[in-house]
Amino acid sequence: MPTSRQVLVDVEYAGVTFPDVLHTRGEYQRRPDVPFTPGWEVAGVVRADAAGFRAGDRVAAMPTIGGFAETVAVDARMVFPLPDSVPFDRAAALPLNYLTVHFAYTRRAQLERGETVLVHGAAGGIGTAACQMAAAYGARVIAVVSTTEKGEVARAAGAHEIVPVDGFRDDVRRLTDGRGVDVVVDPVGGDRFTDSVRSLAREGRLLVLGFTGREIPTVKVNRLLLTNTSVMGVASAELWVDEPDYAGRQWRDLVPLVRSGAIDPPIGPVFALDDAAAAIRELDERRAAGRVLVRMR
Repeated sequence: MPTSRQVLVDVEYAGVTFPDVLHTRGEYQRRPDVPFTPGWEVAGVVRADAAGFRAGDRVAAMPTIGGFAETVAVDARMVFPLPDSVPFDRAAALPLNYLTVHFAYTRRAQLERGETVLVHGAAGGIGTAACQMAAAYGARVIAVVSTTEKGEVARAAGAHEIVPVDGFRDDVRRLTDGRGVDVVVDPVGGDRFTDSVRSLAREGRLLVLGFTGREIPTVKVNRLLLTNTSVMGVASAELWVDEPDYAGRQWRDLVPLVRSGAIDPPIGPVFALDDAAAAIRELDERRAAGRVLVRMR
């Protein structure tokens, strides 16, 4: 039974996220007890009146675990009113990535209009959110991708320039007339990290959002000293634990962008609940272009 601080949501769609992959590998920093049900983000309908929500309300939500289910109980502070114009499939792709990127740009990097942003993994969930939100905030977006298909996804998400992974540092130098970029969004890590640091302009900021490349890089801090650059962690889930009301304030900031169409997550493959394991493998093996979803109904 849900507690008085939880809302029961009948799930229509669940988004598949990289933390789901890490949970199933036992590699996430906070490990759930086994057995468990994955599922960080969902969209659906409130089942019963609770915590200020009414039965029948359309919502997006972040249970962080348990979302791959027909019904899930979610902390009311992680349940967000959904505009009628937003379909459930796109709503399920909104909470984790877009709220994380909002935190990264507004609170960590303090992105300003007219700056240039380099986005790694630009066709993935964090990547497409980073492209769309940077463009919405008036920044120039350079997307780093591994295939032509993924480049098309990144361009549709708002990227102004597309560059391949191999040699991206030279392309950045060319596209910025040698200046470099103001912000790097890096959910990948691995061997591209050093060239990302070297791609920063003076007083640039590199945002570390994860390690989908499975290798945690290191940085030589003398480079940061010489160029007055910064490497910043972006741990949104940990912040929401410390400041649980912050996510709701973020959502209110995002709603106008959702209504205007500036935020519109690209949808990739959609799996039935019985195929949820295949949905996670799709993300784990880095095949997906656009958001991977699990359909519940």
